[in-house]
Parts: sequence; structure tokens; C-alpha cells
Amino acid sequence: MTRLMIALTVVLALLFCTALVLGPANIAPLDSLRTLVIDDQGALTLVMREIRLPRAILAVLIGASLGMTGAAMQGYLRNPLADPGLIGVSGSAALGAVLSIQTGVAATVAFALPLSALFGALIGVFLVLLLAGPRGSSLTLILAGIAISALAGALTSLTLNLSPNPWAASEIVFWMMGSLVDRSMTHVWIALPFIVVGVALLASLARGLDALTLGEDAAESMGINLKRLRLTLIFGTAAVVGASTAVAGAIGFIGLVVPHVLRPFVGARPGRLLWASALGGAILLLAADIAVRVVLPTRDLKLGVLTALIGAPLFLHLIYKTRKDGL
Repeated sequence: MTRLMIALTVVLALLFCTALVLGPANIAPLDSLRTLVIDDQGALTLVMREIRLPRAILAVLIGASLGMTGAAMQGYLRNPLADPGLIGVSGSAALGAVLSIQTGVAATVAFALPLSALFGALIGVFLVLLLAGPRGSSLTLILAGIAISALAGALTSLTLNLSPNPWAASEIVFWMMGSLVDRSMTHVWIALPFIVVGVALLASLARGLDALTLGEDAAESMGINLKRLRLTLIFGTAAVVGASTAVAGAIGFIGLVVPHVLRPFVGARPGRLLWASALGGAILLLAADIAVRVVLPTRDLKLGVLTALIGAPLFLHLIYKTRKDGL
């Protein structure tokens, strides 16, 4: 476990430095890093501090939070197909952002889009808790999340369908594909508090998730409060997924695939998988963001599209491998 964490940390550090020095300008990597630390009052310092650094930080924060959330959801539901969007938070957050774009609020009020997405995520959580009830089972939670996600998706499609403004519709479509382009440190400060709180809540679930591998009755006999565990999971997921969707749009497959890849290296223990998946998620999103800038540097290839192109075949391979091992 220690070797795995060290290896993941080293890879993450290397990718973070690569993301900082990679850009269209032909500038030596050491010069780029130097101007990040030492302000030379030039254009490169502005590029490093206001464009590349926020983009790299957001990739780490969002990737880590989505990876940890996926591991927590799969551990709690004891279902390897669970992912952060299962309880409907990402869909409701996307709906809030879409409405702000469609109504023109996002164009007239500074940072109305991420704040609207966060507000949508909060409404989604409230509805899930209302439908699932305080003592509902895991199945009830899943069904409530699917219902809210379907409703949010339908309302988003309806907004696009009835949109009289083709420019707004185009902006909505591109935003929903997910991207870290043109993000500033203000976006980092908007997302950071929610992600920190959400990650802290999810990290506190380690002991409870390990106990749940023995079953709910055994977990309760070990002193685990399942009601509090579920509420902590929901609010932690809502905080990180809502904040991530608010500043970067819809980015999928990270919380689904990363725990699958790393689970064999941690002895299939959900508690250990939380932090390993956080590092793995950050690595995957950073690598995908670097690939976006390398593969088609002159085109705006969306980050969410690339993660789906990477994640879907990998997930299919994992399904095939699981079926083959089962046979």
C-alpha cells in the first residue's frame, strides 16, 4: 500500500509539472517554472499564474474528488458499477448551470454559472433525501438518485429543445462536454472549499466502508451508525460533484474506472481505496487534460469527451476480464 501511494504521488507530481510547462509558446520548461515562482512582470508570469496554474490545480482537485467519490459510492453500495453521478447531483448541477446560460444570467452576472450549478446540486441533494427518507435502504437511495438524474436530464433536454437562441444552445452543449479551458484562480477558490469539505467527509467513511464489507448487520454490531454513514456519503458526494460540475462541466468515467483499476492493489479494502482512488483520479484527469492540448492543439477538444473515450473502452475491458475470471 505504501509503495502504491508513493508511486502514485510521484506520477502525479510529474504530470503536474508537465501540465505547467506545456503550452503553445515555445518556452523552455525551466524558464516557465522559474517565472511561476519569481515574478518578472512579464507576459509569461501572467500566463503561468493565471492560465496554466489554475488549470492544473483544478485538474488535480476535480480528478481527486471524483476518484474518491467513486470509491466511496462503490464501497457503500457494494456495487462496482456505482459512480458519483448515481445520486443525481451531477445532473441537477448541470441543470442549474444550463438554466443560468439559457436565461442570460451567466452572461450578465459574474460567476453566475458556477454558483447556479452549486445551487442546482443543493436542490438535487434535498430532493434525493426527501425521496429516499431518513431511514431508506441503499436501494431506495439508488432509485431516488436515478429519478432525480432522469428528471434533471429531461429538463435539460427540454431547455435545449425550446431554446430560441442558437448561441445559448451551442454554449450549453459545449459546457456540458466538460473543459478546464479559460479557468482562473477565482474558479479554484469557488470550488476549493466545497471540495475540501467533501473530501474530508468522504475520508471519514473509511472504517465504516470496511465494516460494510461484512454486511449491514455486522457493521451495526461493530458500532457503525449506518444512517449517519449514508448522510455523510450523500453530503460529501454532493459537495465534490457539485463543485466539480460547477467549474468544469460534466466529466465522467473517472469515478467509475479509477477504483476498478486500483482495487486489486489495495487488497479490495474500500477504506484504503479512498485515497488511492483520489490520487489515481487526479492522475487520470491531469493526463487527459495534457492529452487534450497535445492531440489537437488547434481545436477545442473537450475534456469530458476525451475521458469518456478513454474510460469507456477501459471499463469494457474490465467487464470482459471479470466475466472471464468468473468463468
